[in-house]
Amino acid sequence: MSKSTYPLKLPLSTKKAAQRLAKEDGVSLNQWIAVAVAEKVGVVETAAEFFKSRAKGATGKGLMKFLRHAPKDAPDPQDAKR
Repeated sequence: MSKSTYPLKLPLSTKKAAQRLAKEDGVSLNQWIAVAVAEKVGVVETAAEFFKSRAKGATGKGLMKFLRHAPKDAPDPQDAKR
């Protein structure tokens, strides 16, 4: 496995929390951050693949059928402010 270095700047509160969690896990801060990044990469890639497979073959026809059954209510005024 090849490795690379990256100068990481974290908010102090985030670093302290990561240090505490790394200590609880009995690993170095570097190892804990590397695992956390690897987990996040896996989650994002898995989610992207899931939605890509779910959308495969989708057409607007199904969406229009769904929307025909949607309530005809006006949007909430709070939603219009966004």
